[in-house]
Amino acid sequence: MAKKSEPENMEGVVWVTEDGYKQMQERLDYLKNVKRAEVASKIAVARSYGDLSENSEYAAAKDEQSATENEITELDEKIKKAKIISNKIDTSRVSVGCSVRIYDKTFDEEVVYKIVGSTESDPMNGLLSNESPAGKALLGAKVGDVVSYQSINSGTVSMEVLEITN
Repeated sequence: MAKKSEPENMEGVVWVTEDGYKQMQERLDYLKNVKRAEVASKIAVARSYGDLSENSEYAAAKDEQSATENEITELDEKIKKAKIISNKIDTSRVSVGCSVRIYDKTFDEEVVYKIVGSTESDPMNGLLSNESPAGKALLGAKVGDVVSYQSINSGTVSMEVLEITN
């Protein structure tokens, strides 16, 4: 089994592609400049209906305002901690941003994954989060290494790294 270490100074980093970073910024801009105004307008209209204690429109608008502000806070934090994945990746070891072809010994199949940050993860489409059990197991591995991780559904899963590419 491969032995590896993660960089100590990378705790809390949100790994994203340039496109993913741009999408987060666009979403944040929309929430701050469009959605906030829409929600404020809904609150004002609902307030005009009178008694707020039994005003379901007002309660719904306040819930929407809370959800919007929470999403703004979350995106702000992610953007502050974001590190854009470089297009020039060292392919001697599995790292965030690379593609890795593995032989899944448990399921007897070859699979290719691109290792991405959790915000862009989509395992069904080959985008594996660096924070997932499989992603963590693969990080730092070299071609020929066999790594394992505990799967909730399948028990111990073993994978052999066949190829690492950009």
